[in-house]
Amino acid sequence: MSALILGFFMILIDTTIVTTALPALMKDLQADLNAGVWVTSAYLLAYAVPLLVAGRLGDRFGPKNIYVIGLVIFTLASLACGLSPTIGWLIAMRAVQGLGAALLTPQSMTMITRMFPPERRGAPMALWGATSGVATLVGPLLGGVLVDGAGWEWIFYVNLPVGVLCLILVLAWVPQLPTASHSFDLLGVALSGVGLFLLVFGIQQGEGHEWGVIWEPWQGVGLTAWQFIAAGLVLLAVFVFWQAKNPKEPLLPLHLFSTRNFSLANVAMLFMGVAITTFALPVVLYLQTVRGFSPTEAALTMAPMSLAGIILAPFIGRKISVIDPKRLAVPGFFLFSVGMFWMAWLVGHQSTLWELLLASAVMGLGTAAIFPSVSFTATRDLRPAEAGAGSGVFNTTRQIGAVIGSALIALVMQAAITAQIKDATASLPAGAAAGASSEAGASSGGGSVPEFLHAAFATAYGESVLLPACAALAGCLVALCFKPRASAAREAAVREEAAA
Repeated sequence: MSALILGFFMILIDTTIVTTALPALMKDLQADLNAGVWVTSAYLLAYAVPLLVAGRLGDRFGPKNIYVIGLVIFTLASLACGLSPTIGWLIAMRAVQGLGAALLTPQSMTMITRMFPPERRGAPMALWGATSGVATLVGPLLGGVLVDGAGWEWIFYVNLPVGVLCLILVLAWVPQLPTASHSFDLLGVALSGVGLFLLVFGIQQGEGHEWGVIWEPWQGVGLTAWQFIAAGLVLLAVFVFWQAKNPKEPLLPLHLFSTRNFSLANVAMLFMGVAITTFALPVVLYLQTVRGFSPTEAALTMAPMSLAGIILAPFIGRKISVIDPKRLAVPGFFLFSVGMFWMAWLVGHQSTLWELLLASAVMGLGTAAIFPSVSFTATRDLRPAEAGAGSGVFNTTRQIGAVIGSALIALVMQAAITAQIKDATASLPAGAAAGASSEAGASSGGGSVPEFLHAAFATAYGESVLLPACAALAGCLVALCFKPRASAAREAAVREEAAA
């Protein structure tokens, strides 16, 4: 567990560590907001697409072997990211990082599911789930410290010693598990990967091009954002149809979704992926570009979230095996959404620091309960033979939520900033308005916001936080529909019946 959790923790931190470093990174590499967001989106997209097949690879060739391969790819790509001379190179290397993370992630959850019987799976699954929450929240804080102390490159260099240590521990401690023969649905991989890419690319590029042509392969022939989005949705629909008709072993086992809690847990985690990935970016940009905070100071504003997860993780780990996880998931999502609605209001009204810290603490109470309870709900009814496929689906769902959320937050922020700047400069003469718009463009690329635009940018960032707040509220509604946990006697009877 120690070896598995260390690697899992490292790759999850890289999902959010870039957020705090983004203003410095964009300024140093001369990138605009859209390119900066692609540094995160490329990682998330390359992370999400191979997850389904990565779980099968673990079943076929051994989860330990695939874990080691993913760890090596991730660690070497981290070095390449730190050495990036341009924003384009960094985006490409982040995609390679995402591939390594995709190979590694399902194997940790698979091995937990296969090594621990259902009655003893609660505590390790709670630890796995708590790691998700804590790592996602610690990332921005660690990023701030490294950017202020050594430069943005070190948010990637720090992975090198951790990756080497993790590799040694995995080779020494993690057991080899029996493998099973699997076929690989290459058509399914292509349909899901291309469909998801087209959808995300269309959403993220649309606002910057006013929803017009975003790619012109030949002179006079251009494709609009809406065409990319439509093509992506069509391919994803074809993917689902192919999974239902595939006579061999489908990439996405649709029969798993006949289990009510597995289906609902995946939907809830989809919304959580949107929420947890998107809330930090507008808050951190507001604190650094409007309030003038350093990266570390901005990250420390999120520290109450991390502390809540760390403090509550052992308590939740002991309780998750003995109480109905629904009792944790519902209040967890509710508190998380309340904290974010509050944070949206505080950012929009440029409230005091202590109020931001209180909202952060409320959000932390929610996330501490969400990850372990939803993870346990998703895996509780899986048979050992379904462990690889089930963990691959669950992790893919979370990452798809993160990818879509990353694209949506770029869209929402660009639209909100544009609208607020237009309102703020409406009364200025034409020349002054053009100059103000130019200053605003530089600010959205990581620079400080001019004082006369503070209110406009604060309002825009506050409005952007409403996206993750609504996603968390939707997750709460889904968790209300979780099937209640059976009594201990009933669970024992079901296990005896299955064994017979």
